[in-house]
Amino acid sequence: MEQAVETPGPAASDPVEVDAALDVVVSDRDADGDSEKTSRRPDWWHRDHPVFVPLAGFFTGMVFIIVVPGAYGAILKSVVGYKRAEDLFPFVLLTLVVPIALLAPRHTRRFGRYMLFGVVATAIVVVGVALGVLWFLINRDR
Repeated sequence: MEQAVETPGPAASDPVEVDAALDVVVSDRDADGDSEKTSRRPDWWHRDHPVFVPLAGFFTGMVFIIVVPGAYGAILKSVVGYKRAEDLFPFVLLTLVVPIALLAPRHTRRFGRYMLFGVVATAIVVVGVALGVLWFLINRDR
């Protein structure tokens, strides 16, 4: 069975140098014998790899749902005090506008979808574990 993956860019046997500082491909000779410089998009982290955007979006959503409410609560408590921070804490839900807003433009839609999935999956896991621990502690006291 013959399978091939077509990837853009120079082959290993092509006489091409890559100048990483300038992100420019320098070719030895073109068809006419003249040397040329052409710019190209950076391929760091293989931007076109099919799992890069889903993984980046999922883990961004996971970090987002864990770090943002904690940082918001800590900053709010240090600025306005404990009682007022309790009253203002529900406004952290407004940060969910970020992954929802990423769903609108076509360019960020895929990332936003996976970010929202990371947010929801992490919230479900945290709530599920909390309910499991609460159930265990209540049944242990009986």
